[in-house]
Amino acid sequence: MAKRIGVHLGTAGGASNAVECARKIGANTFQIFSSSPRMWRAPKVDPKQAERMRELRAKLDVGPLVIHTSYLVNVCSQSSEIREKSVAAFRGEIERALDWGAEYLVLHPGSWKGLMRDEGLKLAADSIERAIDGQPWHGTGFHILIENTAGSEFSLGGSFEQVAELVERLKNHAPVAVCLDTCHTHVAGYDMVSAEGYEATMKQAGATIGLDAVRVWHCNDAKAERGSKLDRHEHIGEGTMGLEPFRRLLNDARFDHCAFIAETPIDEEGDEERNVRALKRLVR
Repeated sequence: MAKRIGVHLGTAGGASNAVECARKIGANTFQIFSSSPRMWRAPKVDPKQAERMRELRAKLDVGPLVIHTSYLVNVCSQSSEIREKSVAAFRGEIERALDWGAEYLVLHPGSWKGLMRDEGLKLAADSIERAIDGQPWHGTGFHILIENTAGSEFSLGGSFEQVAELVERLKNHAPVAVCLDTCHTHVAGYDMVSAEGYEATMKQAGATIGLDAVRVWHCNDAKAERGSKLDRHEHIGEGTMGLEPFRRLLNDARFDHCAFIAETPIDEEGDEERNVRALKRLVR
């Protein structure tokens, strides 16, 4: 099967249009938001759009479909009001992902500010369990992907160990796996740039998360320096990481099962295609 390389796309004119857009720019996988990422309320999925999405994906061999959860969702918030709104919103995200036939739903674990980290982990696990309870995911291949974060203060998931711990808490209650972000990994302090550092980082990921658990890589260069904790994405090869980490990653047989999706800036027309092509050129 061809290497799965794609980009985050908009859904103007109907989410199913993103399938054709992906193919037009040379991608064979893609990520979308299922609703506005900055609003709590979301419309229901149009069944006709969902059917067209499934038909086009099958016809054009585009997949997996990855959906990114709204930025508002904070499943480990100290505020019971925000946490309840987050559980309801995340439940809606799961419902829409299943309606669209998505394989993966990416979730940032959230911020535990005002709590102890262990309390945040417990609240996150409990909230995710509540959100997926009773949902018809069995037999669909659907997974919630816990994404590592940039490591800013109070942000859950800034280390591989924290991601692994949350997955461990959830594995008997929900279909969970992992999404790793190259920029987040870099600015959290892991060495993705040198050859030795890359191997050491993957060894650590394997010993904690398990490399088989990684289903999606968000491929983003970084504007900020390694260890800065600043989550600022840059075009592939134009940031502080450069091209080599992406070349190693895309040709690493341990990740042959993964999709590689850019979430790079859109500074001008054609940037999505430019970043997809930049990644594809690195594949040997």
